[in-house]
Amino acid sequence: MIEFLEAIRDFTETGGQVLLVIGLLIFVMWLLILERAMYLMIWHKQAKKEAVSMWTSRHDRSSWIAQQVRQKTISQLTMRLNGSIPIIQSLVALCPLLGLMGTVTGMIEVFDVMAIAGSGNARSMASGVSKATIPTMAGMVGALSGVFASTWLNRMVKSERTHLEDALTIQR
Repeated sequence: MIEFLEAIRDFTETGGQVLLVIGLLIFVMWLLILERAMYLMIWHKQAKKEAVSMWTSRHDRSSWIAQQVRQKTISQLTMRLNGSIPIIQSLVALCPLLGLMGTVTGMIEVFDVMAIAGSGNARSMASGVSKATIPTMAGMVGALSGVFASTWLNRMVKSERTHLEDALTIQR
C-alpha cells in the first residue's frame, strides 16, 4: 500500500500541479457518475413504482387534467433522472482543457530551462516535457472515460423515460 501511494506521489510530481487539479476533477466526476448509476439502479425503481401506483389508482385517466398530471409526473421523474448529468458533462468538457493548461505550463518550464541552460541540455528539459505531456494524457483519459459513462447514463435516462411513459398509459 505504501508503494502504491509513493508511485502516485511520484506520478503527481512528474506531472506538476495541474495534474492534481485534473485528478480532483476526475474524482468528483466519477463520484457523480456513481451516484447517478446508483440512483438509476436503486432509488429510481422505487420512485417509478410509486408513480405507477399513483397513476393506476386514479379513476380518471383520459381527461385533460389527468393528462396534465401524467405529464407532470413524467417531467418530475425525468428531472430526477437527469440530476447531475449536466454537471458530469461539464466536467468531461473541462478535462481536456485542464490537460491543455498542463501542456502550456510544462512547455513554459521547458522554455525557461532553454533560456537558462541553453537548448543543448536535453536532460534538464525532460522535466518540463513530462509536465507537458502527462497532464494532457490524464485530461484525455478522464474525458474519454467520462464521455463513455455520460453517454451510458443519457441512454439509460432516455430508456427509463420511455418505460415510464409506457407504464403511465392512457387507459379508459
